[in-house]
Amino acid sequence: MKSLVRDNRVHVFDGAMGTLLYSRGVFVNVCYDELNLSRPELVRGIHEEYINAGAEILETNTFGANPVKLSSFGLEDRTEEINEQAARLAVEASSKAELSELTRGNDPDYSSGSTVAVAGALGPLGIRIEPWGPTSLDEAEAYFARQVDGLLKGGVDGFVLETFSDISELQCALRAIRAACELPVIAQMTVGPDGKTSLGTEPAHLAQAMEDSGADVIGLNCSVGPAVMLDALEDMAEVTQLPLSAQPNAGLPRNVRDRKIYLASPDYMAQYARRMIDVGVRFVGGCCGTTPDHTRRMRDSVAALQPKHPIVTIRDRANNSHSATNPVPLEQRSAWGRKLARGEQVASVEIIPPHSWDASAVTSPARELKVSGVDAVSIVESPRSRSRMGALSAALIVEREVGIETIVHYTCRDKNMLGMISDLLGAAAAGIRNVLVVSGDPPVMGPYPDTTVVFDIDSIGLTNVVQGLNQGIDPGGNTIGAPTEFVQGVAINHGSVDQERERSRFEYKVDAGANFATTQPVFSPKALEQFLDATTPEIPIVAGIWPLTTLRNAEFLANEVPGVHVPTELVDRMRRAHLSGADAALEEGVAIALELINATQDFVQGFHLTAPNRKVQVALRVLRESGILATA
Repeated sequence: MKSLVRDNRVHVFDGAMGTLLYSRGVFVNVCYDELNLSRPELVRGIHEEYINAGAEILETNTFGANPVKLSSFGLEDRTEEINEQAARLAVEASSKAELSELTRGNDPDYSSGSTVAVAGALGPLGIRIEPWGPTSLDEAEAYFARQVDGLLKGGVDGFVLETFSDISELQCALRAIRAACELPVIAQMTVGPDGKTSLGTEPAHLAQAMEDSGADVIGLNCSVGPAVMLDALEDMAEVTQLPLSAQPNAGLPRNVRDRKIYLASPDYMAQYARRMIDVGVRFVGGCCGTTPDHTRRMRDSVAALQPKHPIVTIRDRANNSHSATNPVPLEQRSAWGRKLARGEQVASVEIIPPHSWDASAVTSPARELKVSGVDAVSIVESPRSRSRMGALSAALIVEREVGIETIVHYTCRDKNMLGMISDLLGAAAAGIRNVLVVSGDPPVMGPYPDTTVVFDIDSIGLTNVVQGLNQGIDPGGNTIGAPTEFVQGVAINHGSVDQERERSRFEYKVDAGANFATTQPVFSPKALEQFLDATTPEIPIVAGIWPLTTLRNAEFLANEVPGVHVPTELVDRMRRAHLSGADAALEEGVAIALELINATQDFVQGFHLTAPNRKVQVALRVLRESGILATA
């Protein structure tokens, strides 16, 4: 494969593997990578069909053969075996084939017995990696390393990285290859109909990043047809002198009787292959929906062509990637941020939006909180996965009609990353400045346990997203203009059963750019102090305080709310008070809350009180009697 990269000639990849496997009766719920073991003759036969059609480079049937994706089928322990066998099948098919005179041309490097090259195919892991997800770069690289090890044992001539949307993930795969060998690497990202990746990265920026990562050939594959891909390749050609590759789909699929049918003909694909070569592409092939017929027509169309040398324009590389700017100082972002930055004590009260669209359910208690001197109203988003008025909408109403700052609880549940960015940009434009980033409860907790759920990224990933917006860039590296001015908080569960994991996640959130942290309701000051001592936080901590109002309230929190631990002795105190009546139980609950504030105030910077059922009077009483708020 090294000679193919260096010879300055046009070369033809094979086409889709999955399309042909499906056409041969293999259902989509089958692990296509495992077929290398269970149906080797089928996979080898498809390789041979592409060779007979004129392909010079075969990709191994390993697009999803990484341990993460294989784990869905219980096959992660066979990662190396599957990849090695896949490589051997392609090598076996390659060794039987002699390149035609048309393909060899007059190049003396190709003897009459020259074989087709075999590229080990690596696709994305199918999970978010840092900074958008919980998987570290080192972990991702280790996953890819297992795949690389198997492919090398099977005898590949090089590697092709395909269909990546996140440049950081592609770089992990590339590092795994470079740590094991010096074989050529063709690195390919994928773009959508707008010519950008799913993270919004533009083609020119992709080209620069892939070139800087050390790939030998860079390009695009999958997701779109040749027309959209050609436009993106033109942008890439303007900023790189590396050879380019292109493997478009056979157009966009149409649903015909529950089947996805690709309608771009072999002639159409061949026509665009020539156009791609005109802009500097040297490696052409096909992805989803393409067949040996497409490969044959492309081979016939481009065999006699010489690649054009792309002219790198004077478009300054620095202008194609956007540097992060320094965030606006914390004390200038909001009144809440100003008090945090100055080390002053803060106080907020939580309001849960109603099940209705009655805005007075949030504005009425918010007015009482403002008059009482509370710093901010904390608006919860669908706690325990129950449908309610949206937190962002409720916050906008409160800030507009009441004039008090809000802290919006923004969850990752049921939104993809693009939707989150849209929400956050809209919130920033509307004047929202304080957000509490949380992952969100799963829907099984709510009244619709069968509801589907979307967790595209978690709270660590979203904290990174918000920090990027505060620096003026989106996850794709594109500028958003002036940076947003969010004061972003994160949640910590100091009472988690898995303390090590919770501490690690908290540290990741701080590193990602969190400005403050709010705890789960504190019922054991000692547990919170021990947690903070073990993490040594570098950001202000706001302790959650939930005044117990009834015995039932205490029992409910102790037994039915995940992440909240109410010690038995506190429940017993509420039980004894309950025997004297409801008023006595309420008095005991207030007394407990005051004790908790007194026991924690030396190692936190503020308090966040819950107002059950939007009844803020109890929360305000606790804040006044503790001395946090002035007595009315």
